[in-house]
Amino acid sequence: MLESDWTAGFSAERLRALLYFPAVVACFLAILSLPLSLAYAQPAPATLRIAAAADLQPVLPPILDKFQQATGVYAEATFQASAALTAQIQNGAPFDLFLSADLSYPKRLIDAGLAHSLSDSSKPVIYAKGTLVLWTRKDGRWSTPSLVTLSDPELRRLAIANPERAPYGRAAVAVLASLKLADALKAKIVTAENVSQAAQFAETGNADAGLISLTSARTAQLSSVGSYFIIPRDLYPPIEQGAAIVTKSSQHQNAQKFLEFLLSPAIQQQLATSGLMPVK
Repeated sequence: MLESDWTAGFSAERLRALLYFPAVVACFLAILSLPLSLAYAQPAPATLRIAAAADLQPVLPPILDKFQQATGVYAEATFQASAALTAQIQNGAPFDLFLSADLSYPKRLIDAGLAHSLSDSSKPVIYAKGTLVLWTRKDGRWSTPSLVTLSDPELRRLAIANPERAPYGRAAVAVLASLKLADALKAKIVTAENVSQAAQFAETGNADAGLISLTSARTAQLSSVGSYFIIPRDLYPPIEQGAAIVTKSSQHQNAQKFLEFLLSPAIQQQLATSGLMPVK
């Protein structure tokens, strides 16, 4: 009886050991394979972060897609007034590249050591030139706008970008001064945060007309509901759009690669189609 009990106990213990051993081996092999898996794990590619002027909002997204297809580098843009983006970079915002609607803002960052240009230049990279237009709805009083529209007494509200923050706003103010209409229209000005918002004001009827960028006027939405008149270039200073690489960026190589891509003939032609004058 005792021998039988001992044999039964031995068999039970042996059975448990046999069942436990494979589990221990499996755990051990899993632990051994863990470092090997980590060694082959690839880190997620970093995103190229672009601070972009508001007039680039209709233009830049397809260019970013082409850049990724050509280089494998994923880039995303934040669109705001150039002055607002400058302030964010000054306050340490994690951007890699700044595409401004004029040269003064990236030049300010370069002079402060917060950004740099290509090679040894102390000047921002000029990548395009902007065009100012007068835009109105087709179903309004001025279905075909012109300079005469600005002096029409029936014009009640004129949308422009904030001249203190947006280059297109400063250009709009210059046009009104050149036409000697600044005083007459002072009370009729509807000031938007940036040129995209000025276009939105005119499109939605919150303004009768808007002095906006050609890039905004040529979007599918604004083209379908409105018309534009190109403001003669001698009425406002050139809108030279400049770029700089943020000094604290860890993506200097990719930022430079994107600038070179932006200046390539094919992309310059795409900018021209979208409403920006190419520089090459």
